[in-house]
Amino acid sequence: MLKSIKNVYIVGPGPSSSHTIAPFKAATDFILSLKNDNYLSDKISYIHVTLYGSLALTGKGHLTDKIIIKVLKDFSLDNKNNKVIFDIATPLKNLIHPNTMKFEAFDINDKLIKEDLYFSIGGGELRKNSITKNNENNKNNEYIYPFSSFNEIKSYLKDNNLSINELIDKYEEKDINIYLKGILDQMINSVDNGLKTKEDYLPGSLHLKRVAKELYKNTIDIKNEGEKKEMLLTSFAYSVAEENASGKMIVTAPTCGSAGIIPSIMYYYKNILKFDDQKLIDSLKVGALFASLAKENASISGAVSGCQAEIGVASAMGAAILAYLNDLSIYQIEYASEAALEHFLGLTCDPVKGYVQIPCIERNGIGVLRSEAAYLYAKNIAPLRKNKVSFDDVLKAMKQTGDDLNPEYKETSEGGLAKIIE
Repeated sequence: MLKSIKNVYIVGPGPSSSHTIAPFKAATDFILSLKNDNYLSDKISYIHVTLYGSLALTGKGHLTDKIIIKVLKDFSLDNKNNKVIFDIATPLKNLIHPNTMKFEAFDINDKLIKEDLYFSIGGGELRKNSITKNNENNKNNEYIYPFSSFNEIKSYLKDNNLSINELIDKYEEKDINIYLKGILDQMINSVDNGLKTKEDYLPGSLHLKRVAKELYKNTIDIKNEGEKKEMLLTSFAYSVAEENASGKMIVTAPTCGSAGIIPSIMYYYKNILKFDDQKLIDSLKVGALFASLAKENASISGAVSGCQAEIGVASAMGAAILAYLNDLSIYQIEYASEAALEHFLGLTCDPVKGYVQIPCIERNGIGVLRSEAAYLYAKNIAPLRKNKVSFDDVLKAMKQTGDDLNPEYKETSEGGLAKIIE
């Protein structure tokens, strides 16, 4: 069972879908629930907001507290220091989910009048009060596709003589093309904004210089066409990743941390190769279907499965999109997506100082080039032999790898580069 592909592409503020967009939604929902329960602002003395797990360990660099404070601007956040609480003492193993938030509202007598628990499960998606370790995505009426694997999808396409886009259009709401046109426009705008920005450095103590604008300018003069294409794709991916790191509006694809890969492809095929919008929109559908399978059968959260779940899945989406745009078969589309993800298995999530900058921005550039390489493999190697590894197989491996991965390498900034780079 799969949800609408609209859940893959969400417009929101960077730098993190799990750490910014979902907390934004949680704070907004908590205020709404207070109003629905007739708890007016004059009855509430203050609100406690406590972050746990990955949210506590990397929330400062991800601007989690700032987005929550912005939403709760009409309330006192604490009767002592008016700050979001970062609980780094509670072990990850004691949490139901590594991205956990608790909102508590108190009256003037310090009496707790309302409490809600929220879980940020990846890609900006939120769960409230009820979640299990073994089944984050409890089945509900939001599920619109009767498929749980790509093998099931392929069988259905063959039995009903349908294309992959015909299948998607069959199950999605009629406004899917309009929705994705808005997503495409935002992706193009994000690249443009990053290439035109006058900001020289990204926010935060890393003092990291923005390079997308200068990289693009230098790339224009490259004579070798192969090198030029790769560096154009890189500059476009950097552009969005730098916008995301600055907290600007971007599209989750499938997360904020991996938001540069798909817009890079869209920008190149629209502005360089002059593809029409409908073809690009149809390709976004295909990429999102693979992301939906990853979300349902493994994860797209760095706090759950490491960066294989973010950059790895985004690169797999990009590979499928490229294969579709270049009119490859359904088998080759799967081959491309599988090849891209397979070779990101085990990739750790280790943001230095909790910022979505090092190694995240460079990984977006590398990720889009992996998409391109996987597409070329599907185009030129797939016809020579049947691939023994399916996309479903790689998702199973990614899920198992993520479960086994040391928590220090799951968006906690306690291992990998985050521990080496000061």
